Amino acid sequence: MADDGSPAPDSERPLRVAVVGAGPAGIYTAEALTRRAPVPVTVDLLDRLPTPFGLVRHGIAPDHPKMRAIRDTLHRALDDPGVRFVGNVEVGTDITLEDLRRHVDAVVYTYGAALDRPLAVDGEDLPGSLAATDLVAWYCGHPDADRARVEAALAGVRRAVVVGVGNVALDVARVLARAPQELEPTDMPQHVLDVLAATPVEEVTVLGRRGPANASFTTMELRELDGLDRATVLVDPADLELDPTAEERLAGDRNASRNLAVLREWAGHEPAGDRVRLRLRFYRRPVRLLGADRVTGVEVERTAVDGEGRAVGTGEYEVVPADLVVRSVGYRGEGLPGLPVDPRSGTVPNEDGRVLRDGGASAGEYVAGWIKRGPSGVVGTNKHDARETVASLLADAEAGVIAPGGDRDDLVQTLRARGADPVLLEDWRAIDAAEVALGATRGRARTTMHEREALLAAARAAERASAPTA
Repeated sequence: MADDGSPAPDSERPLRVAVVGAGPAGIYTAEALTRRAPVPVTVDLLDRLPTPFGLVRHGIAPDHPKMRAIRDTLHRALDDPGVRFVGNVEVGTDITLEDLRRHVDAVVYTYGAALDRPLAVDGEDLPGSLAATDLVAWYCGHPDADRARVEAALAGVRRAVVVGVGNVALDVARVLARAPQELEPTDMPQHVLDVLAATPVEEVTVLGRRGPANASFTTMELRELDGLDRATVLVDPADLELDPTAEERLAGDRNASRNLAVLREWAGHEPAGDRVRLRLRFYRRPVRLLGADRVTGVEVERTAVDGEGRAVGTGEYEVVPADLVVRSVGYRGEGLPGLPVDPRSGTVPNEDGRVLRDGGASAGEYVAGWIKRGPSGVVGTNKHDARETVASLLADAEAGVIAPGGDRDDLVQTLRARGADPVLLEDWRAIDAAEVALGATRGRARTTMHEREALLAAARAAERASAPTA
């Protein structure tokens, strides 16, 4: 026992780290810890879902198979003998943060930013108004998706409005505008395919409160809109006129310049027959959702961009008819019980990945990914972010701020003793195999299993099959 009453450092065992969140940020953190550390490190990679990969599984649209293939790369990190996937465990419920910290020498929080940001306008709570987080969770087969609410909102929809000009907004617009045969080969759950096939969408309008130079979508995502089987992209040439602020932005932003060039290519498009009209409209902000029993339209105000780059109202209003409104205006994080989160930024206060409590670094606590920096960047951005955090953690280990000396009890055994039902790597492999088998029944590479009970049943069936017989 050390003089301060803490366990004495144990030089005979590795540094034990718990990573809370098994999405890209968590997996990249585990990879950096086990491959780059100058000292032996073992990692318990915890997630509240029975499956790994976070937004790669439950956030990237299923009609993006190349993007979703990133999980094949992430899977290799899970095969590292120094990494243990521990799914179906919720910190704060199955184990307190305080108890978790006693079991390990350091904790890295990488659980993302899953809450949506509201529009804060009248009518936002009407049926037919959804957050993109709700719709995306549904069509990606997230176990917590609210099927009843989403499917009620989609019933009979002919005109949809998507508020936001990021990649998620384009994902939503693209999925709604696709023909059923385009979605059939994806790994979407069958009930999702059935509902979307029965949704008679005729028009999808994407609204941005500022101009195209300020849109945050990538050019690759944007170009995909013009390759859909049954949709025509429509852009008002007046929306592409640039103000001085936009000119300055374009001079230093290659992505924005490429986006504008693509939009100008589409400015001459005209509606065509019975094809879905996919409209991109800029300099519009919603001020009210209209309707009594459900959404019937969006009142929008024309905007202009001031000298500081802010969207300001012009007093010019119009109504965009809509049976469905999906807001995609950002994500924010929330704290675990016992973990501080800045309510304004939705991130954990930190410095170089070290969690700050009461203005100072909290020994043994770190953060990476969206809960560290906010919802920005692409999947690969998390790799650099994780390495920065791991560098801070390893520097603290070298300085003696953290050292092997936590509780010697095995975390998984402790969780089971408390009644938790952790899913380990072999269990996940059984789930993976079950999804591949389910997909094969319909000629697909896989079909996502969306119910937690079904996921756990697949894992336990494999355990029973491998158990020795008497």
